[in-house]
Amino acid sequence: MTVTIHVGDCIAELRKLPPESVDCCVTSPPYWGLRDYGVAGQMGLEPTLGEHIAAMVAVFQEVRRVLKPTGSLWLNYGDCYATSPNGRSAADTKAAATDDRTFRDKPFSTVGPVPGGYLKPKDLCMIPNRLAIALQDAGWWVRSEIVWGKPNAMPDSSGVYRPSGAHEKIFLLTKSGDGDVWRARDTGALSLSPDLSERCPLVTKPEEMGPRWVRLGSWYDADAVRMPPVDGARGPVNGWVREGEAHSAIAANHASRVRGHARPDSGFNERWDAMSRAEQMANGRLLRNYERDLAPIVPPEVWEIATAAFSDAHFATFPPALVAPCVMAGCPAGGVVLDPFGGAGTTGLVADRLGRDAILIELNPEYAAMARERLRAGLARVAGDRAPQAAIGGLFGDFEAVA
Repeated sequence: MTVTIHVGDCIAELRKLPPESVDCCVTSPPYWGLRDYGVAGQMGLEPTLGEHIAAMVAVFQEVRRVLKPTGSLWLNYGDCYATSPNGRSAADTKAAATDDRTFRDKPFSTVGPVPGGYLKPKDLCMIPNRLAIALQDAGWWVRSEIVWGKPNAMPDSSGVYRPSGAHEKIFLLTKSGDGDVWRARDTGALSLSPDLSERCPLVTKPEEMGPRWVRLGSWYDADAVRMPPVDGARGPVNGWVREGEAHSAIAANHASRVRGHARPDSGFNERWDAMSRAEQMANGRLLRNYERDLAPIVPPEVWEIATAAFSDAHFATFPPALVAPCVMAGCPAGGVVLDPFGGAGTTGLVADRLGRDAILIELNPEYAAMARERLRAGLARVAGDRAPQAAIGGLFGDFEAVA
């Protein structure tokens, strides 16, 4: 697979990409008022939150243009509290001691006006939700609000006043609503307004003609991210695991439950025939409930995934385990994944491991070089082992080897 890195302003580079050429976007933009990366044109340093939201909407309008009609956007964004810098610049702090606070001091005050209100000191800014609503107003469909829970989050120094923060948001947005996209049976072409009177030979019965266009929604591979429960419970052992192994374990653990609760064709005919009609109905219901518990389930909207540091970067990269389910569900095999804020290249690493191409855009040449070297080393380690199922284990723990 191919991972391409474009160095430059994300909007300018996005405009160079052909329309409807990308299957999926997985990204984490610079958070507002959090860090000064020391490069001209960086986002996140807009004077007001309103200006930052407007800049983000402009970026994702270009993302929307390059997404295919079935495309989706997986947007990771963490919140923060309105506050002011501590009175000493990051450079002065670094010069005075060994504590490099370059990426921990706020570059400016985030207390002040916001669209329709005012952020007071220690107010939770609610930026992820404000951004999602702005994108919704710009034409996106907000399909899901996922909570990324961090079991290894750093303690909050303000915990005496409030619960310690330990989560971020991932919003799943789509370019089209369910049923807005149509696919031609004969060519696979996509359309938003096809001629529904057109007909073509059916795939299963070429001698018969049928409707040429079939209705699609946005691409979402639910089977790729289904999580089988364990011990009959409605939940995974430790996240996503191989379906066959989990089901075998469940069947072995619960063989005794099945006995006596079987239908007539499952080897317990004599016991079944001896039951009254009421007993048969009750036991049949028990078996159906048991079988339902064995069925794979869709992942919940809360993902517990530990943060993963990258030693060469001076910031917290989002972990490969967080990117993997987004790529598996949002991009078909062999498709193209986009990250307009490429950073250290995590999206590219995971996309390649899962058999997808990737396009990364990064403004900072130093970070682009860092990502390029990281990709070169990481891809060499996982060459020949890119099958999605081979990478699944726990919460994609195998991806930590290339983090």
